[in-house]
Amino acid sequence: MISHTHHGASESFWISGALIIGSFVYLRGWLRVRRHDHNVEGWRAGSFLFGLLFIWIAMASPLAALDHEMLTAHMVQHLLLMTLAPPLILLGVPREPKDNHLLQRLQAINPFSKTEPMQLFRRVISHPAVCSLAAAGALVVWHIPSVFMLGLRSQMWHGAQQVSFLATGLLFWSPVVRPLQNGLKWPESSILLYLFLATLPCDILSGFLVFCDRVVYPVFLLSPHPSGLSALEDQQCAGALMWTCVTVVYLIAGAVFTARLLSPYRSDAVAIPQFESQGIAVRHSDPHKLEAL
Repeated sequence: MISHTHHGASESFWISGALIIGSFVYLRGWLRVRRHDHNVEGWRAGSFLFGLLFIWIAMASPLAALDHEMLTAHMVQHLLLMTLAPPLILLGVPREPKDNHLLQRLQAINPFSKTEPMQLFRRVISHPAVCSLAAAGALVVWHIPSVFMLGLRSQMWHGAQQVSFLATGLLFWSPVVRPLQNGLKWPESSILLYLFLATLPCDILSGFLVFCDRVVYPVFLLSPHPSGLSALEDQQCAGALMWTCVTVVYLIAGAVFTARLLSPYRSDAVAIPQFESQGIAVRHSDPHKLEAL
């Protein structure tokens, strides 16, 4: 137990340092973009930093040391890494590639970024079906009792578990936050079905944890429970937390997406670039009138 504690403290130190460096790099790039383009929204920086904060809470805060004692603590980590942090991070990235100087530099340094195999890989990995299956697979596989125990016994596998939660979370939320950026010809309204189908694996797992009459992960029978809950009550609390949090977050995302689809300004925003490409300009004083050049 002592060696595990020291190793965990060392890991928390490096994770905290990496997140601090990442936040400074992001803020430096954001301020540089802000100086050239004052239309860059300030809330994007706050969203990105809150996403990093959630990652720190899940992986390097005192909460990270409780996942070996409480299933509820593990579930909070899972929700932070897979459900809350990824959309905030994606919302913090500038929408236009031309505004992302860091992305331009990385593409210039990497000679393989524009090759046909890499382009094909990006199209495959960004397909909504692949994104959804990757997230569902990570959720199901890591909660199989034997695999779950592997993550508890090995610090390396525990780290792999957390990284996979974050990576598949970013994949899952990318079609929701940035729809149609992968070049696929599919209706944006299908995002609502995408979100609904994604709740099914979470509902099945959380329902099983809540209504099961035995402790699924026996290791928690031998662990001390700081909260005073029994192992079965802790399991039911973890399942209820997952069920509630995922449902609420997905409902909020679906409501925001629906409001965006039904917005009366949406058609104008799509039509204006088409008119401008044909030599037609929009009067800034009256956005509903078009004047031919």
